[in-house]
Amino acid sequence: MKIEDYLPKVQKNVSLAEYNTFKIGGKAQYFFIARNKDNLIKAIKAAKDLKLPFFILGKGSNILFSDKGFKGLVVNFKFSKCDFKKNKVYAGAGVMLNKLVKLAKKENLAGMEWAIGIPGTLGGAIYGNAQSFFVRMSDIVESVEALDKRTLEIKNFSNEGCCFSLKNSIFKKNKNLMIISAVLKLKKGGKKGIEKRIKDYLSYRRTRHPLKFPSAGSVFINTEIRIENPELLKRFPELKEFNKKGVIPSAYLIEKCGLKGRKIGRAQISDKHANFIINLGGAKAKDVLALINLAKQEVKKKFGISLREEIQIIS
Repeated sequence: MKIEDYLPKVQKNVSLAEYNTFKIGGKAQYFFIARNKDNLIKAIKAAKDLKLPFFILGKGSNILFSDKGFKGLVVNFKFSKCDFKKNKVYAGAGVMLNKLVKLAKKENLAGMEWAIGIPGTLGGAIYGNAQSFFVRMSDIVESVEALDKRTLEIKNFSNEGCCFSLKNSIFKKNKNLMIISAVLKLKKGGKKGIEKRIKDYLSYRRTRHPLKFPSAGSVFINTEIRIENPELLKRFPELKEFNKKGVIPSAYLIEKCGLKGRKIGRAQISDKHANFIINLGGAKAKDVLALINLAKQEVKKKFGISLREEIQIIS
């Protein structure tokens, strides 16, 4: 059987650059849009039967695709239903975070404001335990519904069962688990207060993040470590404050290595925020990877810290 026999609406040789916020990547051999759970299961079953590699794609806000594209099936999951019951949100993994913030505001529900301006989906935010302004996704998740890609069974996870940690979750550790939907628990709040926080957070992002260029957001996870080296503490007094907080921003480390603004090809370590790599127009995945490796090498050399990527690199 051919893939068209399983998925009549499958597309061929689709540019992945159109389906991620980096605007980088070659072509997917096969591309299918799944708008509900049945579509998703059908697509995965087809890939398994045909022994095709497959990748589940949401908004593509935290992904770098290879210049060679993806040999196999890319399933674009767009389950974006969203319902409110009292102070709880029942939402599909494909709901955009910006949309969720605005819908919560209409219901006078607080707790999602921090996510305004993040160009990703709910599923992606749970997967990487997204955080901003001292709030983590794990603070508001009550439960998560996921599909086990091996068995095609639907499983439910409590907040504790999600095993959340810094920019991590059980879904990131276990690649066989695909987030389908979630229940979020928010709090009733005053409309003016919610609107003010949204306005303030958007203003912060516009002034400090390079939003005019395509990117995948923060490239590296901030490091939870204490610097004890007296020479480093003397040269970089800011480290003492970071030691108190228990987290050192990757942007700080990269900037102190003199890499802010560094270009390779048409990719650049942003001169506005050093933990962003931006596409100046026509950047290749190999350019981004070269900058990632450069940042890791220089930070390791100067600070003895091994940076870990937050973005997914799909080859």
